[in-house]
Amino acid sequence: MSSPERRATAATLAIREARDFLFAHATDYDRAVAGFAWPEPEEFNFALEWFDVVAAEHPHRPAVTIVSADLAAQSWSYGDLSLRSDRVANWLLGLGITRGDRVIVMLGNTIEIWEVMLALTKIGAVSVPTSTLLTAHDLAYRVEHGQARAVIAPTALADRTSLLDESVIRIGVGTDTPAGWVNTDAAAEASVPFEPDAPTPASDLSLLYFTSGTTSRPKLVEHTHISYPIGHLSTMYWLGVRPGDVHLNISSPGWGKHAWSSFFAPFLAQATVFVFNYARFDALELMNVMQAHQVTTFCAPPTVWRMLIQADLTQLTHPPRELLGAGEPLNPEVISRVRDAWGSTIRDGFGQTEMTCAVGNSPGQVVKDGSMGRPLPGYPVVLLDPATGDVVAGEGEIGLDLSGRIVGLMAGYHDAPEATAIACRDGFFHTGDIASRDADGYLTYVGRADDVFKASDYKISPFELESILLEHPLVIEAAVVPSPDPVRLAVPKAYICLTAAGEAELEASARDIFAHATARLSGYQRIRVVEFVPELPKTISGKIRRVELREREARRIAGAASDEDANGIQFHDRDFR
Repeated sequence: MSSPERRATAATLAIREARDFLFAHATDYDRAVAGFAWPEPEEFNFALEWFDVVAAEHPHRPAVTIVSADLAAQSWSYGDLSLRSDRVANWLLGLGITRGDRVIVMLGNTIEIWEVMLALTKIGAVSVPTSTLLTAHDLAYRVEHGQARAVIAPTALADRTSLLDESVIRIGVGTDTPAGWVNTDAAAEASVPFEPDAPTPASDLSLLYFTSGTTSRPKLVEHTHISYPIGHLSTMYWLGVRPGDVHLNISSPGWGKHAWSSFFAPFLAQATVFVFNYARFDALELMNVMQAHQVTTFCAPPTVWRMLIQADLTQLTHPPRELLGAGEPLNPEVISRVRDAWGSTIRDGFGQTEMTCAVGNSPGQVVKDGSMGRPLPGYPVVLLDPATGDVVAGEGEIGLDLSGRIVGLMAGYHDAPEATAIACRDGFFHTGDIASRDADGYLTYVGRADDVFKASDYKISPFELESILLEHPLVIEAAVVPSPDPVRLAVPKAYICLTAAGEAELEASARDIFAHATARLSGYQRIRVVEFVPELPKTISGKIRRVELREREARRIAGAASDEDANGIQFHDRDFR
C-alpha cells in the first residue's frame, strides 16, 4: 500500500513561491535580498506538507544515495522515504511516542536517520540529534537536559545507555537487539498511511540541538517547525543547490550542519542528498566517488578541504559545479589551491546552530578570498561594538537586528531564559563572533570574541595568523593562542600539525615556518613560539578548541603543566636569531 498523495497546503505554496523567487534570482544578489520575504505560516509540518508533497509530484526522484566503504551504492527515492517514514511514524506511535515527546536520535549516516527524522516530524515529536561519538556520560547529560523519553541508537552502541534510567525507551538500529530494546526492523510491518491527529502549530518545538561547545558546556538550542524547515531557504540559496542536483555534504549527524546540508536545504530544493561512508579519509578515493556519482554540489568543513589539497586535485576531471566551505572560516590558501586545480572558487558561509546560514558568498558573485560574503536574503546583519553594543561600520560582533521577524533564528535556549535574554539583548541577537566589513559590504571573519587577544596592546586575530601559517607547505593545521608574557601581556603561540616531510626534521621545519611567518606578518603579530603536536583538540563536530590550548599554555607558563599537556615539541623564535 502506498503513502497517500499529500496535497499542497497554503503553507506549501507560500514556501514554494519564496523558494522559486530565490531560484529565479540565484545569481542576482541585490534583487534576491531586496525582494525576499520569509513565509510565516501559522501551521506547518515539513514532512507532511513539503516532503510528502514533493514525493507525490516526483516519486521516483532519488532523495538519498549512500555509498558505503566498499563503494556499494544504494538509493531511496522521495516516494520510498515518504512511505517508509509513514510506517516508522505509525510504529513509534504504537510504542507510545506522541506529539511533544523528546527523542534522542543518535544515528550515523544510514537511511534510518532520514526515516526517523521525517517520522518524528510527522508525529509532532521533538528530535534531539546527537553524535554517535558521545560517551555514556555525554549521552546521560543530553537525555537529562533534553528531558528525552526515548533514545534511538545503533544496537552496537547499547553500552552508551548504561547510565540511563530504565524508563527511557531504547530503540535499536542493527542486529543483535539487546534485552529491553525494540528494533526499528519491526517498523517494516507497520500500517500505512500515517494520518496526523491535528495540524502542526508552526511555533511548536520540532528540534533540540546541542551547540558544539568550543568554549563552554554545550547549550541546547530550540527550533520550531518553521525556524529550520523554512529558515533553510537561506542555506539553499547559499549552497546554490537546485532541483535534481546531487549534493554531497561531509558532516556528521548530531550537529546543526547536518540538518543544514543533509536534510532541509537539499530537500527544499528537491535535490538528492549524497553520502559517502568512508572508513578512513582518502582524498583520491573521495574524488573518484564524486566523479562516479556525478556530484554537482559539494560542501565540506575546512579540515576536509585542508586534507584534500594535500592530494593531486587534478585527478577529479569533472569537479562539482558548486563548492562550499562551512563550520569554520576557510583560509585563503586553501581557496586559492582549489581554484587553481578545479577552476571554481570555494564559497564560504556563516551561521550557527542557533540560526540558518546568515552570511555567505552566494552563486555568481565576486568572491573575495578570505571573506565569508554578505548577508543572505532574510538576514538583517549588523556589526556591534563589543563594549557598548552600538552599531558600528568597520569591525565588531556579528549581530542580527531583531526589529523584524527572522524565521531562521532559534526560538531560544532550552530552559535557559537568562542565556536567551543575554543573547537577544538590546534588540539584537549577539553571535559572539567578530568580523570586519569592507566598503562593498563583504564580511571577513576575525574570530570568536573569546579567541581574540591583545599582545603589546595590539589586537590579534588568531584566524589571520593561522591563515598565514597554512600557506606554508609543511603545515596541515594550525591554531594560534596567547602565551602569557610579563612584558607584552601575551605573545602569539602556534600549535601546528605538520606533514610527514615536516616531521622528518623538526628544527629545520621550525626555522622555515618562523621565517615564513615573519616575512608575511607585521611586527606586533610575529609568532614567537611554535609547538608541533600530532593533533589539535577539537569538539566532536570537528571545531578546534582554542580554549583548551589557551588553558594548556597558561598552565605551562605557570609551571603547573600536567603530563597530558606535554605532548608536543616546542621552539621559540629566539632560538633562530
